[in-house]
Amino acid sequence: MNFLSKKEKKISDNFLKKGYLINAADNKKSLNYLFSTFSKEISKILKKKIIDLNYIHNYISINNLNEFRMELHHNVNKDKDIRFHYFRIGQNSLYNIVGNELMMQNKLNLSIQFPDDSSSLLPIHSDAWQGNSPYEVNLWIPLVNCFRSKSMFILKAKHRYTYFNNKKKFSSDSGKIYKTLKNKLEWMHVKKGQYLLFDQSLPHGNIVNKEKQTRITFNCRFKSIFSPYGNKKIAEYFSPITERPMTDIGNNFVSPF
Repeated sequence: MNFLSKKEKKISDNFLKKGYLINAADNKKSLNYLFSTFSKEISKILKKKIIDLNYIHNYISINNLNEFRMELHHNVNKDKDIRFHYFRIGQNSLYNIVGNELMMQNKLNLSIQFPDDSSSLLPIHSDAWQGNSPYEVNLWIPLVNCFRSKSMFILKAKHRYTYFNNKKKFSSDSGKIYKTLKNKLEWMHVKKGQYLLFDQSLPHGNIVNKEKQTRITFNCRFKSIFSPYGNKKIAEYFSPITERPMTDIGNNFVSPF
């Protein structure tokens, strides 16, 4: 028996059917905080105010991109409130899809992909193949409009079991996997101000950005406190963010017998 409300049931069914959902930010103040923090840090590094993030490739060479991205990643994650605001952007969907006692990745991930840049590719993969728990979701937030090759693809959820459960067909070569699944992939169209919450166990990735604009996105994984863990453990990778009182009481209970 399922005691979810009609609204909760609709959201759950939609996520199970598609493997993802795309929504407007749940909290606009937190979205603005993420944008302003990023803009402040990028201006510090470049020593100039960037008006349009779509064109930051005009200020940095591809040879310096990784160093630039790493510095930005480090500086943004130093902000003690950034994870709180990131969580608030997708809080409603996280509660609906994962639950209300959550673990959150300790640091946000940052991806920057310039036009025609083959150095920042993320070949097709499933995070669950690489040690992550299949109970995790990924909250993906773009700072620019993401579409076509400027975005990412996800395997359509209806194909979840038709290929990867057949070990005779399975290949560890990402190129062969992409070629096999190319017609079964769905490209995400996520606008600035929206977020994508997706099942990271579904194969996903990107290709060379053939648009004339830079792609800038954050992503961060969440899971239920009580769901099984993969190779990414508590403290070293995850920390609790919405633990409830009875969980704390239960964890500290010591029987006298």
